[in-house]
Amino acid sequence: MVRGPLHGIARYALELARRLPQLAPGWQFIGLVGPEGVPDELGELTPRIPLEKSLGGFLSAVEQPALLASLLKVRPDLFHATSFSLPALWSGRLVATLHDATHLALKEDQTPVQAAYYRVVVGPRAKRAAALLTVSEFSRRELARHLGVSEYRLQVIPNGVDALFRTSSPAELDDFRRRRGLPARYFAAIGNPKPHKNLSLLLPILDALPAPLALLAGRGARRALRMPETVIELSPLSDADLALFYGGAVAVMVPSRYEGFGLPALEALACGAPVIASSAGAHPEVTGSAAVLVPPDDPAPWLEAAQQLFRDAALRARLAEAGKERAARYSWDDCARKTLEVYRRALG
Repeated sequence: MVRGPLHGIARYALELARRLPQLAPGWQFIGLVGPEGVPDELGELTPRIPLEKSLGGFLSAVEQPALLASLLKVRPDLFHATSFSLPALWSGRLVATLHDATHLALKEDQTPVQAAYYRVVVGPRAKRAAALLTVSEFSRRELARHLGVSEYRLQVIPNGVDALFRTSSPAELDDFRRRRGLPARYFAAIGNPKPHKNLSLLLPILDALPAPLALLAGRGARRALRMPETVIELSPLSDADLALFYGGAVAVMVPSRYEGFGLPALEALACGAPVIASSAGAHPEVTGSAAVLVPPDDPAPWLEAAQQLFRDAALRARLAEAGKERAARYSWDDCARKTLEVYRRALG
């Protein structure tokens, strides 16, 4: 599942891959990757375990036979599917992490192939897994409802926040703005052009924002979303620069209308950035009272929240402290330890 831009699901797999071998030095861990391997620019997240290349990628025509061939070759005692690519043709011990029910709940956003995949492969194989994991109580409820399984079949193990996401010094932030051509004050928006990320919600309020919007949503996202050229579009950032992008913003805006966890909002909180997030999905559960939560279907409250944060330094400071405290509750080390316990139980 690690391919292209580093999304939350890829980070989950990589964070586990670098922590689990340290927690269980007597075990052998092998990473199953796509035909193209893993990207070169992963830095500290580059896997240091042996990697087995599959002959087919996610949702490719040969995905299932390729998964079966890889698993028959490696012969693992247990396979952890860290996302939705479940081996339907392999009957061994399976632990599956389903991060959300997006592909089941938002059928209008999916292709017929994707819809069939989740109906024919993911649902039936998940029901036969030795253990099912998810990342939030919201996702547990949604997955149970859409898959037709008991909520008790799903264990919640939240994502974590890497230590790289921290508050930065004024000098670091000034240097970042200068390197990236950003003004002294800007609002940050993060996501991608997919409909459920809901970035188009911001279109009606762009001209009224008291500072420019800086968009981090992948190359060409500004054009795809039909945003004006006054919106500053950033190319993909390293984790170090992503932390600076968050920390240098007046506020980070995350308008998703469906979110299984909401890692960008949590990472922004860890950087001391005020966050304006939608009140939908797992955002209320993950951010608590440390973020400003507003409806995902009405632009007016988003503008009101942005204007208030722009002029109220004391409010920004209070949210920054609350955000850092909230983010400190989530640890990738805790995630890895709890996941290892699931492996142990599954192996009996």
